[in-house]
Amino acid sequence: MDSILVSDLEVQFHVGVPDAERAQPQRLLISLELDHNFEQAAATDDLTHTLNYDAVCQRVRALGEGRSWKLIETLAVEIAGMIRKEFKPARVRVMVKKFIIPGTQFVAVRVERGPLRPPETARERVMRQIGGVPGGFR
Repeated sequence: MDSILVSDLEVQFHVGVPDAERAQPQRLLISLELDHNFEQAAATDDLTHTLNYDAVCQRVRALGEGRSWKLIETLAVEIAGMIRKEFKPARVRVMVKKFIIPGTQFVAVRVERGPLRPPETARERVMRQIGGVPGGFR
């Protein structure tokens, strides 16, 4: 399956369990992986036959306007649902990175929504974890 990858889309959203944390927007990085068959788009060189990643990014940014979430898990699930409903990829993976815990690069959640696929082999899992296979985030 072909994929569109959006890596670290920067947004300023109100997220956090304590009210004080949600009071001000904070920097989050959102990565997306959208599975879609590119055959027709490639054959015709026509945007209407693929997923418009600019429109997806604009829609993700707009999702946070006037909203707040306690959990980045909730945000990630909501983003995945919105993308599936509005853009209809075969599968969507969403990672939300938050920069809240001192001494860490980030804390992240990852969700995946779409049709079931066969379980990955141990080799595929290792390759995904090291960034060697499409479908994995580093």
